[in-house]
Amino acid sequence: MFGFVLGVTARTYYTLRRFMPTNIVLDAIHTRRGLRWGVPAMLLAVPYTLAAAFCVGLTNAGGSGWLSILALLLLWNALKFLVAGPLTLFRLLLVRASEARERRRATAGSKHDQTETAGSESRNLSSIRR
Repeated sequence: MFGFVLGVTARTYYTLRRFMPTNIVLDAIHTRRGLRWGVPAMLLAVPYTLAAAFCVGLTNAGGSGWLSILALLLLWNALKFLVAGPLTLFRLLLVRASEARERRRATAGSKHDQTETAGSESRNLSSIRR
């Protein structure tokens, strides 16, 4: 029974992860190319918050109680975007620092190789002159 519940939960999770619009956008933002779009994606929290406020207003005006659940879902999506912005900014800074470090190592290594090559050529030339 536990295995069945675990299997259903996993399938539901991956299905929702694959087909829900906010999860698709967040997955795209968390790639290397998408990290720079994390902070602008925080602006997507505004329409979600406005839609949640609209649903709460309809519920308070005597609308269906199911709109409260929709309002919670909209607020949850807004919070996901609000949290994703600073996290992607921090990850972008870490990735760029790592890339700069690798570039410095590559250029330092190539300069070191060039000086060794030039030194060995001069030794070879000096040995030929003797």
